[in-house]
Amino acid sequence: MDAGLAALLGAAVGSLTTLGAAVVNGRTQARTQHVQWRRQHRRDAYAAYLSALHDRDIAMDAILDAAQADPPDLPGLDEKVQHFIACARDVHRAAEVVILEGPPSVVEATDRIAEESSGLSEVMQRMVKAAHAADGTEREQHSATASARERRLYQAVSEFRVQARSVLGNAD
Repeated sequence: MDAGLAALLGAAVGSLTTLGAAVVNGRTQARTQHVQWRRQHRRDAYAAYLSALHDRDIAMDAILDAAQADPPDLPGLDEKVQHFIACARDVHRAAEVVILEGPPSVVEATDRIAEESSGLSEVMQRMVKAAHAADGTEREQHSATASARERRLYQAVSEFRVQARSVLGNAD
């Protein structure tokens, strides 16, 4: 084989090798960028959800405090209920994004929060109804039940945080 042909073959092999390496590196980089993009979207969804939960929980605490006042300020209580409803809608919207972003472990944790929130909301509704009826006979029972439900909700939110950190790669 003459030197010119050998040089041409060498250049062709070198070019193909370089092209192959560029394709592999490009795909790897694209995959890495996609993983980072996905992680950031999940992180934003989880943060928005936790923020909405926080705002809703503050609104709920205000209702629980107002419902236990003696005598309760009914117009103020009703205003707090309306604020709570708006916050609950924000939580629902934020939860929908979390559910879309997945994965199943985080969706399950979100479902548990919804279940515990619902239980606490039921107690809150009974307390508001009792305040409007000027019925304080079950105040202590409602208060104890609300307290237990708040603990369960806090545990569910804590589990959500653990699952979210795990998904985001921050489990340390």
